[in-house]
Amino acid sequence: MIKFSGIRTTLSKGVVVPSLIFIIGICLLSALYPRLTENLLSSVKDFIFVNLNYVYVWSVTIFVLFLIYLMFSKYGNIRLGRNDSKPDYSFFSWISMLFAAGMGIGLMYFSVAEPMQHYSNEIFSGNTAVKRAKDAQLYTFFHWGIHAWAIYGIVGLSLAYFAYRYRLPLSLRSCFYPLLKDKIKGKWGNAIDVFALCSTFFGITTTLGFGVVQINSGLETLGVLPGSSFMYHVLIVAVLVSLSIISAVSGVDKGVRILSNINIISVVVLLLFVLLLGPTVYLIGSFTEGIGSYINNFFNLTFNTHVYEAETQPWFYNWTILYWAWWISWSPYVGLFIAKISKGRTIKEFVAAVLIIPTLFNFIWMSVFGNSAIWFDQHIANGALSQLASNPDALMFRFLEYLPLAKIISFLVIAIIIIFFVTSADSGMFVMNSIATKNARISPKWQTIGWGVLLAVLALMLLNAGGLNALQSMTLITALPFSIIMLLFIVSLVKALSIDRNYYERDFSVTTIPWSGESWKKRLKQIVSFNDAQSVNIFIGTAVKEAFLELQQEFAKNNIETKINSYENPQRIEIEIPYNIVNNFVYGVKNDSKIISDYLLSEDNLPEVGNNRTSFPKSYFGDDREGYDVQLFTKNELISDVLKHYERFIEIISEERNKIFISSDTNRNMR
Repeated sequence: MIKFSGIRTTLSKGVVVPSLIFIIGICLLSALYPRLTENLLSSVKDFIFVNLNYVYVWSVTIFVLFLIYLMFSKYGNIRLGRNDSKPDYSFFSWISMLFAAGMGIGLMYFSVAEPMQHYSNEIFSGNTAVKRAKDAQLYTFFHWGIHAWAIYGIVGLSLAYFAYRYRLPLSLRSCFYPLLKDKIKGKWGNAIDVFALCSTFFGITTTLGFGVVQINSGLETLGVLPGSSFMYHVLIVAVLVSLSIISAVSGVDKGVRILSNINIISVVVLLLFVLLLGPTVYLIGSFTEGIGSYINNFFNLTFNTHVYEAETQPWFYNWTILYWAWWISWSPYVGLFIAKISKGRTIKEFVAAVLIIPTLFNFIWMSVFGNSAIWFDQHIANGALSQLASNPDALMFRFLEYLPLAKIISFLVIAIIIIFFVTSADSGMFVMNSIATKNARISPKWQTIGWGVLLAVLALMLLNAGGLNALQSMTLITALPFSIIMLLFIVSLVKALSIDRNYYERDFSVTTIPWSGESWKKRLKQIVSFNDAQSVNIFIGTAVKEAFLELQQEFAKNNIETKINSYENPQRIEIEIPYNIVNNFVYGVKNDSKIISDYLLSEDNLPEVGNNRTSFPKSYFGDDREGYDVQLFTKNELISDVLKHYERFIEIISEERNKIFISSDTNRNMR
């Protein structure tokens, strides 16, 4: 960690120093020599898009197919965390934060601009107006649909799985553990985090820079500001970054979550306003037809490289490939944030929510705004909106002029853009600080503020010098190597998930001892009775404790050190065998309870029950596997049960491939 005299910091020197050198160096080049830098980086970007576009096409296709496979596979019920983990956020808050971080300002910037640009593009000018309108919706769905969210989903799932399931740091380096093992703690891990930090910073800086321009354009259209100048940009950035810093410092649980919830409600209100006061029947019909067209053309769109259509290839490079590169370059940031808020979800729940819910909302949003604009352009505006297609900063506000209460709605749009700006910036600060500190749990607030100030200063510097386009090209270039890194994430996930399922579903040895018939009368009485907490405590303090003490004596004769730990509230006792290299072996019994079905309370053929809850002694283990009721076990059978779990433990730790699950680093987090 970096140490300053009298200043506490959690920043990692191996990550922060090279990242800042590269970030500031590229930004200075873009600001001092904007045209030269832009031309150079654009040439590199164009070369990649033209000659290596198939890398993006195949990568994104693999991401989509892999996540769909996971959702329906045997791995879908694996939880992102311990087996008993619960989600930290409500479903609504989770989706709101996921959505705000994933798309944000882009939804406001492109919801009218992209469909209108496809509709008015000269390449498609030979088609009829109806065909151009249908294609505009189809391509917009394609660029903002499942493919985009699959990119985010791969990174988010990998991070959440390795961080919460394997208890590794919430860092991109952790996604390589099955491949690199302990090397992720050294230079290889630092290099991965440096890449993630630079990519995140470039993506947020360029997006926020363009967001400032759109806000300025909206305020100018409404007469709030007299024009668009650098001083107004400074004022807007100062206000918005200050709000972002306040939100980020307050934490994910407060600022980010509250703003995301407010924003999703505001977005829905705006959506319903345009839907109900625009060409409603046309919008519902076009959305329905658009969904069908998207499904029918899904695989054709996915694999199409336009190699047989030379006239459309420039459009393909500047739209589809650019989008894939843009989403990939944003995925470290969005993936880290999604992972941070997704602890406790199952893989099936995570994939279904990330792929389907935001995609469906995007389709509705793009249909309502994009198709409304095209309809107005055809029937009311006489082509006026098509002529503004090349000016997306002002297009949204010109479109709103054809709706009632245009001025009020324009202010609402600006408010939504501002909140999107703030939620993107504050979650960006949070993510950058997380990368820079190797996911330190508690960091001083000045670090978060520092990232915000750096974002603001460099974005303004590039806005003033005209270097944002150069930085955008740099961001898109980084997407190529990161697409390869994401493919390696899939390799790591496949390897880890296979080990995971094998580990938790490993059956007992065939040498396990079944019940004998010696105590059948006692067992029958226990089967038909319901216990109270006191009787279970007595069972734990006698039969279980005696079994563990006898085991401890026998283990000692074999030179194996054991500990017997007792706890209260709830009553539980465990036998523990400590190890230095692997996880400790733990077998415990605790006082647990369950609710009895109401219809049993009045059943005459069972003993009377005082209330609808019964207690029972339940086993538990150091690796979070689900335990079971042991109230029918005798002392010797308890001893046998411990030994069969110990035999399973010895068998598992003897296999090298299970190292990731038995690392001693997780001993402190076992229970």
